[in-house]
Amino acid sequence: MDKNLNIDSQTVDDFGREWNRFQQDFNSKELKAIYENYFSLFPFKSLPEKSQGFDMGCGSGRWSAFIAPKVAKLYCVDPSKAALKVAKKNLKYLENCIFENASANNFSVQENSMDFGFSLGVLHHVPDTQEALNFCVSKLKQDAPFLLYLYYNFDNRGLLFRSIWLISDFIREFISKLPFLLKKLTTDFLALFIYLPLARISLAIEFLGIKVNSIPLSYYRNKSFYTMRTDSLDRFGTRLEKRFSKSEIKLMMKEAGLERIKFSDSEPYWVALGYKSGQ
Repeated sequence: MDKNLNIDSQTVDDFGREWNRFQQDFNSKELKAIYENYFSLFPFKSLPEKSQGFDMGCGSGRWSAFIAPKVAKLYCVDPSKAALKVAKKNLKYLENCIFENASANNFSVQENSMDFGFSLGVLHHVPDTQEALNFCVSKLKQDAPFLLYLYYNFDNRGLLFRSIWLISDFIREFISKLPFLLKKLTTDFLALFIYLPLARISLAIEFLGIKVNSIPLSYYRNKSFYTMRTDSLDRFGTRLEKRFSKSEIKLMMKEAGLERIKFSDSEPYWVALGYKSGQ
């Protein structure tokens, strides 16, 4: 664990291997639909001309691929050299992407210089989430938007759902420490025998007109097996994972200097948008 960079080196290495294994199909309708879900709150129309922003923890570059064509310059930042290599390959057709091997704590752009920023599914994998969020917000201009996605702690779910997660988290603690090959095979097994059946059962039940939000993994009911394998490795293969309630995320965003905070009402939870305060 590198406290100065605010990263867990083993977690960073794991994500480098993950994005090298699952490099994503950027032309898929499914990926576009997931992107639109994540960015449903984002104020594209209010961005200034020739706007510059950053993707903190860009991974394979899957979200940068959708954002870069809309802006003048996009910094794609990731602490994993392996992941950044994948992002460079995937985004090589975009001339306005600047790649930097860095964490939130040592990202090199000047403070108060960015027109927007986003970090999706990243800051819950760092030792100090609040500190990383503070650094991200420090790079923004006044009133600039920041889009954040952090894993939720099932604060909007019932006891059964939370109990199932506790069991799964115990399993994650074991799987995440396996060598990568065994980890990949194990998470593929989970995707095939846990994710896929529950997802397709949810789809069938929904077809009958019954709401399925209370069924674990129902989020994947209309997702491909590729996405299930990717997310299974992400969820069960990661050594460092933290989860937060909606109120905790809102408090952290305020502490970082964000205001006018709004949360998405749809899965995945929680996606939130805030604007940098002028104070």
